[in-house]
Amino acid sequence: MANSLPPPLPIRQTRRLSMDISLSLSSSMSPLFEELQCSVCLDVFTDPVSTPCGHNFCKSCLSKSWENSQDCYCPLCRESFSNRPDLKINTGLRQLAQLFKQRLTLRISGVLCDICDGRKMKALKSCLVCQTSYCETHLEPHRRVPNFKKHKLMEPVKNIKDYICQKHERPLELFCRDDQMCVCVFCTDGEHKTHNTVPLEVESKVKKTQMIKIQRDMQKMIQDRNKKIQDIKHEAELRKKRDEEMIQELQQEITELKIRNSELDHLSHTEDHLQLLQIYPSIRSPPNSRSWPDVSLETLRKALIQLQETPDQKLSQTVLRRIQQYAVDVTLDRDTAYPELILSDDGKQMIQGDIYQDLPDIPERFDHCPSVLGREGFSSGRFYFEVQVKGKTEWSLGVVRESINRKGKIIQSPENGHWCVALMKGDQYWACADPAVSLNVKPQKVGVFVDYEDGLVCFFDVESRSHIFSFTGQSFINRVYPYFCACFTSKSKHSVPLIISPVNYSE
Repeated sequence: MANSLPPPLPIRQTRRLSMDISLSLSSSMSPLFEELQCSVCLDVFTDPVSTPCGHNFCKSCLSKSWENSQDCYCPLCRESFSNRPDLKINTGLRQLAQLFKQRLTLRISGVLCDICDGRKMKALKSCLVCQTSYCETHLEPHRRVPNFKKHKLMEPVKNIKDYICQKHERPLELFCRDDQMCVCVFCTDGEHKTHNTVPLEVESKVKKTQMIKIQRDMQKMIQDRNKKIQDIKHEAELRKKRDEEMIQELQQEITELKIRNSELDHLSHTEDHLQLLQIYPSIRSPPNSRSWPDVSLETLRKALIQLQETPDQKLSQTVLRRIQQYAVDVTLDRDTAYPELILSDDGKQMIQGDIYQDLPDIPERFDHCPSVLGREGFSSGRFYFEVQVKGKTEWSLGVVRESINRKGKIIQSPENGHWCVALMKGDQYWACADPAVSLNVKPQKVGVFVDYEDGLVCFFDVESRSHIFSFTGQSFINRVYPYFCACFTSKSKHSVPLIISPVNYSE
């Protein structure tokens, strides 16, 4: 199938500018043009739409490319789609393209010479003293005549009166920082006399520096939002995988139940009494099956709220099963591990050793606290995992914000991006809140449930199905990661590992 598709568009071709546009575009606008250029028509997007593979095209260009083809594919990377995608216009990208077109039109139109008779030539400079725009020929006196040489020339503009002080009819050459406005030299002898004024060129440099910072911040915001889109897609894929596996199990059970039901139907009509009595004991009960959760999301939410209000109560089996349906596969990230930590080959266990390993001191790695993060982060939805702490005398676990400090001493608190519970000195259990909260628990296995949108982090004693502690009303801002800490003091190194346990669904 792939061989029957036309070759993808050459990358070099998608970056080519038509001759008339390239002449009028400045170098500063070219990168933006490349981002807003349709790979099919080589022009700025009109009603841009996106393919499932992430490439953008004009809606009409993409529709035409699929018009006479049985296959739907991306014209750029040639990825084929089994079903024709529903093309929806990217309104944000369309607005950006329209704004770019407007600015491009202004640049292409240019400024004409005010002196030329008949066919006017393109202006080369505008004179703020003469308040006139000149082509190269008519600018000549300003380069030769001494008095004209003193005039203030600038890049040609149409609205030259906007560059002139309306009160004194002098060029606006200064910037008043007190009033944040452009002024002329005569203004500094009047109402701006005591104000802080600087040449326009000086203030322009300051503003450009500020604009660069704003631009970087915006680029960071764009990157963060693109990352969040990928995180949401990833979470959706994980959720879809879990749902598909659950559906397959349910369908298998339905098949087994139908077979058993058919056998019962057959025996209910048989006259072979001996066969009926022999087979009946083996088919009188339904086949073994999982106990599927029958609690809705709203019921789960209410149950969690009730736990927060009455923290000493136990979870029902139904609610615990519903929480466990959000189980995720957590693996320890070696690139974040403190150098004394020893991780198992499968990334499911950690223990603090006595040897400080020679590992790269990368920004992701903890260098003071014996901690490690889970490999996968989450920025939406709900997730759950379980950790065996049996036999350990010191530990801390929960979730942390991606941007937490990983160097030097770490104070675990929500303000610092940590939502954790901990055991210290063998018998002191704490919720790492601000201030810390003492807990009357002794869990052997801890369950951690997170609802990202609700800002909720719940801890459970899995074996007793009891609630340990909840952080509520939190704001995670960016991605959060499972967090594990071996101990708090250098003398408390143990042979008992902290283990990420597979979730055994409560029956």
